[in-house]
Amino acid sequence: QVQLKESGGGSVQAGDSLRLSCTASKYTNTWSTYSMAWFRQAEGKEREGVASVEPDGTTHYADSLKGRFTISKIAVNTLNLQMNNLQPDDTATYYCAADWGLYGTLSLQTSRYNNWGQGTRVTVTD
Repeated sequence: QVQLKESGGGSVQAGDSLRLSCTASKYTNTWSTYSMAWFRQAEGKEREGVASVEPDGTTHYADSLKGRFTISKIAVNTLNLQMNNLQPDDTATYYCAADWGLYGTLSLQTSRYNNWGQGTRVTVTD
């Protein structure tokens, strides 16, 4: 089964930037059909989709995050999330996910993914 590992989280001040990375391993020759995505979960809240990238490179973003967050697949098994002008409301654990056959709005739905990383914590203070 695919293994995903996130890195790059930390504690920053409002207005700062962070870049998260997700590295995939133990994937099979069907990996080229997988979409990858970032989700986040704040304390006491449901996990929500942040951004996704389809196998052909098409990207999708949560409407509220467009313009501040940028998702990019920089290698066949590496996914980045550039987060700019971070705000306290961005404080959450950020998770990487991957699965096959997910396109459009489906690629931002938590329930559609079966492969998850352990998460990386992002804390933003005023």
